[in-house]
Amino acid sequence: MNYWLLLLTLLTPALSWGAEEGINMANTAWMLTATALVLFMTLPGLALFYGGIVRTKNVLSIFMQCFAITCLVSILWFAFVYSLAFGNGGAAQDWIGGLDKIFLLGVGVDSVSNGIPETVFSSFQMTFAIITPALVLGGFAERIKFSAVLWFAVLWIILVYAPVCHWVWGGGWLARMGFMDFAGGSVVHINAGMAALVSALMIGKRRGFPHTLMMPHNMTMVFTGAAMLWVGWFGFNAGSALAANGAAGMALLVTHMAAAAGSLAWMTMEWVRHGKPSILGIVTGMVAGLGTVTPASGFITPIGALIIGLLAGFVCYHATQIVKRIFFIDDSLDVSPVHGVGGILGTLLTGLLAAPALGGLGYPSGAGMASQLWVQTLGVVATMAWSGGFTYLIFKGIDLTIGLRVSTEEETEGLDLVFHDEKGYNL
Repeated sequence: MNYWLLLLTLLTPALSWGAEEGINMANTAWMLTATALVLFMTLPGLALFYGGIVRTKNVLSIFMQCFAITCLVSILWFAFVYSLAFGNGGAAQDWIGGLDKIFLLGVGVDSVSNGIPETVFSSFQMTFAIITPALVLGGFAERIKFSAVLWFAVLWIILVYAPVCHWVWGGGWLARMGFMDFAGGSVVHINAGMAALVSALMIGKRRGFPHTLMMPHNMTMVFTGAAMLWVGWFGFNAGSALAANGAAGMALLVTHMAAAAGSLAWMTMEWVRHGKPSILGIVTGMVAGLGTVTPASGFITPIGALIIGLLAGFVCYHATQIVKRIFFIDDSLDVSPVHGVGGILGTLLTGLLAAPALGGLGYPSGAGMASQLWVQTLGVVATMAWSGGFTYLIFKGIDLTIGLRVSTEEETEGLDLVFHDEKGYNL
């Protein structure tokens, strides 16, 4: 009996503390897990996925860029970017947050946001801020200076990511209009896809593109990274419910369905066109399905997810062909046709498939389909314009100062040795 009394005494303060501060322990436990899953998407998931696709001489440069961006964005997020995205902007609230949460001032163990500790909410959102500029790396892989990557990450997270994040999730003008983006169709995927397209155009093609075949150097690494992305995406989408509830469960289910449908659609397109399905094709279809369902994941049912996944595999497959074979744009790792086009498609389909008449869960704002589609379109155009315009200005500024592109000799030698004096393999 004494042991039970002791156990009750030990547990009571923790239980009462959670109740007093409005913190839901189950939600907090889930959000801690979701935060780790989203970070897992960048390190090691995205790093392995991108690293396997580039050539042997550049694999470590991708690892280094992903790792350095993770560190840089984490510090900037803590210092002031979280405040810009989610702080009180006062008179400028429609466009950007303020500096009331600079260095997380006032955010302690007792601070609560959405029923969880604000430290957890901030950390969860930080992992989104980390992966978004890391996605852009695929647009200019194998030909950019490492110092230029660092400056890009710093300037882009401040000038591009923070404002768009605030518009959608921080109480900005798109949020007020009822724009629907559950987990990052515009904030992450359109944002990154547009930036990758602009950067690929500005930096130019890799030496030999499109006439020289540039095959992935390690498909085992690509597959491993892709599998990690699929698992991590459950934290990305289901975690955006900010609770361990039915909405998170539905988001997880529709995320999985869209990934499966996107994979099979891409595989089928490739099989029909080339006679054989490939591992690179099926995992790219998975990423297309995941990115496309992201904005809709909290507003649709599995039927809608199957539609989104199938369309994602079909549309994004053809988008890659158009970008590379018609316009000859060297978006090295297909960021713009997969994440960009997928994000646009998914954001627009959210306004359609969320309708209860089509099996969706309804519009939170109470809008009709036509008005919601208008808001979704406006959000897509605004994100594309802001990301494209400021990405151009950022790269132009970097090019005029420290320079963007490596020399022909350095590109031939490979970025691993040129910038890091290391090799990925010593065989």
